[in-house]
Amino acid sequence: MTDPLIIGAMVRTLGAYPSGWRQPGAHRDPANDADILRHIAKEGEDAGLDYLFFGDWLATGPDLEFRDPYLLARIDPVSAVLFLAGVTSRIGLIATVNTTYADPYTTARSLASLDVLTRGRAGINLVTGAEPRAAGNHGREVHAANETRYDRAEEFVTALRRLWDSWSEDAWIADAERGVLIDPAGLRRTDLRGAQVQVTGPLNVARPPQGQIPIVHAGTSPRSRTLAATEADLALIAAPNLADAIATRAILRDIAADAGRSPDALKVIAPVLPVVADTDDDARRIVQRLLALVPLAEGHQSARTAFPTNRTVAALADAFEVAADDGLRAAAFDEPVTAARAARLGGGGAALIERLSRIAGVGVGSGDPLTWRHLVAAHAVPAAFVVGDAGTIADHFETWRDEGAADGFNVLSAFQPAQFEAFTRIAAPELRRRGLLRSASEDAGTTLRDRLRVTSYVDA
Repeated sequence: MTDPLIIGAMVRTLGAYPSGWRQPGAHRDPANDADILRHIAKEGEDAGLDYLFFGDWLATGPDLEFRDPYLLARIDPVSAVLFLAGVTSRIGLIATVNTTYADPYTTARSLASLDVLTRGRAGINLVTGAEPRAAGNHGREVHAANETRYDRAEEFVTALRRLWDSWSEDAWIADAERGVLIDPAGLRRTDLRGAQVQVTGPLNVARPPQGQIPIVHAGTSPRSRTLAATEADLALIAAPNLADAIATRAILRDIAADAGRSPDALKVIAPVLPVVADTDDDARRIVQRLLALVPLAEGHQSARTAFPTNRTVAALADAFEVAADDGLRAAAFDEPVTAARAARLGGGGAALIERLSRIAGVGVGSGDPLTWRHLVAAHAVPAAFVVGDAGTIADHFETWRDEGAADGFNVLSAFQPAQFEAFTRIAAPELRRRGLLRSASEDAGTTLRDRLRVTSYVDA
């Protein structure tokens, strides 16, 4: 029997699509994140998801309002998982830590504490950072170069593993009659003196129940893929289509094998942004509303600070290399796209139009009318939507598993809480029926490592 997929939720309280927060009833105030986090945790745990995943971004600015609103103001991920530790009992909790700026001892201590408090449900996502503004927030002149960041990340992983292994499994004796609390031989120093990381240890937290806490990593550069394939338990990929995902997973597994690691020890996880409803048509209408609510360069928006330059019809025409202008660039956003003008957008435009027909039910001369607003919004704010009812969503998951594209998925929700509820209440039962998702009551072991079906890392 085939194992279920690994399915977790990538938590973004303001929604994963930039206009999601504008939906009626959507969560839109970060000051009230505690309430929505409790709700997400309950929904995810009741649905049988394997983990909740919290990303991070170490800076903010007005440009994020239009590009990624969820990054403007968000709870620190380690604080978020510690908060949810007390209101959950089964689901894994994965926090992101930036190795460029974090301290390895503090990180090892925080995650070991989480693992102890949750009886083995902690996970850590290690990133090296892509936001240059983070440097100033940490007292540095510039963001470190890619090679330097990955040199530090590799040493950071070594430090974490040694610190989590400070205590032997049998070091804590607690023999009250003899007055012997520990076996000193079971408490080890770390003694790591690398070029980037120095730490002595041992760790002043009890041994994590998982021994080694599961490590997650994502990235596309050669160094990033090597780190994921050789050190991580979960490798997060960003693949725009099935073929790319199959190729990326194969590359990562090959790197793992070349390093002497079993490829099956590495689980490859793809992102998915399902828009779920009772019917495919209802789901497409939700996508239509999301596109309609993307701020475009009209009225006061064009004068806003840091407003994106690509949200005009003219920018769309330039992107598709439309030559002579017969008025196309001056088209109104809500004007229907004619067949003649659609043809002028070339192959790239044709692909975008076909995609919009599939995910939003809009078209030229068929379905609901395709407008320039649809085209500009979908091009300026792309998203890997999977749109439909429970069967459509399950088909996507099943196909990617059967074709060897992914071992699991990070589920994003366009807005909270309605779309996450739609996934857990509409799609999840069908995933369980097909054996793609275990039930909340199914015995999956007591730790996150058990749920992920990954063996414990052994430091050679």
